[in-house]
Amino acid sequence: MAILLGKNINLRALEPEDLNFLFSTENNELFWEISSTQLPYSKYVLKKYLENAHQDIYEAKQYRFVISDFDDIPVGMIDLFDFNPLHKRVGIGILLLPQYQNKGYGSEALEMIIDYAFTYLDVHQIFANITSDNTKSIRLFEKHHFKKIGVKKDWIYSNPNFKDEVLYQLIKS
Repeated sequence: MAILLGKNINLRALEPEDLNFLFSTENNELFWEISSTQLPYSKYVLKKYLENAHQDIYEAKQYRFVISDFDDIPVGMIDLFDFNPLHKRVGIGILLLPQYQNKGYGSEALEMIIDYAFTYLDVHQIFANITSDNTKSIRLFEKHHFKKIGVKKDWIYSNPNFKDEVLYQLIKS
C-alpha cells in the first residue's frame, strides 16, 4: 500500500477494502453538487473503478488518495485531476466526511498533497474550483496561500438556483 505519512493522518492509495467507503461517499447526495453527480453509483461500477485505481497519474491524468487516520479509518478523500505534465499543472479537490471536519485533517491533507505535487509531480501550479458559498473550503485553501483568480458566474446548477464557482491557484514560487 502506497502511503504518505503525516502527523495525524495518512494519504494512501485506494484499496479493494474501500468499496463500502467509496459506495457510501459517492452515493451521499450531500456531495453530489461538488462531484457533478446526478445518479447513484452501483457497487459493481465502483468495484471496476477500484480495479483501475492503480493507474499511474501520467496515464490516467488523475489520482485519488484516501485520507485515513492512524487506525486506517477513512475520513475523506483528496483528488488530483486534470494533471497536465506539459503545462505543469494539476487540479485538486478535497472531501472530508462531516464528522471529521474542523479537526485539522483537511489542512494537513492539503499541506501534504501540495508538497507531493510540487516535489514529485514537478508541477508549477495547483488549481481548485470552489463554489462561492463553500466558506470552509475557501478558508482552507486561502490558509494554504491559494489566490482567488476568477469567478465563473452561475457555473453550478443547484436546484433551483445557480451558484458561482471561484477559481483558486497556487503557483510555485
